[in-house]
Amino acid sequence: MEKSKVYFTKEITPESVVKVFEKLEKKLPGKVAVKVHSGEEGNQNYLQPEFMKNIIEKVNGTVVECNTAYEGQRNNTEKHKKLMKDHGWTKYFDVDIMDAEKNDLVFAIPNGKIIKENYVGKNIVNYDSMLVLSHFKGHPMGGYGGALKQLSIGCSSSRGKAWIHSAGKEKDQTKIWDNLPEQNKFLEAMAESASSIVDYFKGNIAFINIMCNMSVDCDCCAIAEDPCIKDIGILASLDPVAIDQACIDLVKNSNDKGKAHFLERVESRNGMHTIDVAADLKIGSKEYELINID
Repeated sequence: MEKSKVYFTKEITPESVVKVFEKLEKKLPGKVAVKVHSGEEGNQNYLQPEFMKNIIEKVNGTVVECNTAYEGQRNNTEKHKKLMKDHGWTKYFDVDIMDAEKNDLVFAIPNGKIIKENYVGKNIVNYDSMLVLSHFKGHPMGGYGGALKQLSIGCSSSRGKAWIHSAGKEKDQTKIWDNLPEQNKFLEAMAESASSIVDYFKGNIAFINIMCNMSVDCDCCAIAEDPCIKDIGILASLDPVAIDQACIDLVKNSNDKGKAHFLERVESRNGMHTIDVAADLKIGSKEYELINID
């Protein structure tokens, strides 16, 4: 089987994001959703809209987000829209909170062992293709955040996030934190929900992971640790499994002493299990070719 191609550049600039994307030679048809992380209020590590501007304009995309399932400034539409404005997203782009209305779209997951359905913001039906623009970093629950997290937690509605976090037991955001499932079930639910988004777009999807500002904490944390490892670069692929695996491998192969702290976060949460399950679901492959474009 041919290995998945993952393109890589060490140069971290807005222009390099476009450059590495162009290597994919992928035309994203129709109306393009660009999935970003809006950044929780108080977070210092999220990627600014100015950095994303070139690539979003390149694909003529609409910035999409979904509400969260925890306390903060993004857990309902009114607050989230204000934050998107305060963080500068609406200054440059059309912005769509995909679950602004309560009626979620339900995607079936026929091969799911933990969850058999995924609840997503219903506005996803307005898009023909998606660019998943991920800030690669750590995560308090998932171990790390990359393309697979953006596909799963990122694209799920507020109720859908509760459903994934509870491994298919609860849609009420106020109840999920009192009875969290065994960790691997949560990770498996993430991989399964990610598979439903990949299936929905039927190949009209591409992935960019940006390895900078890499804290062990997610951009969803209002109070986050500062980055613990030096910036590494930008990756692009048509394979969400391969791109996340490549990012983990780049951290492991780094000479930066800070990698031990970063990898402790990944390994203590068994974060690699998400990649393994996603590969088993055949939405991508852990076997890849890293192509340096510098």
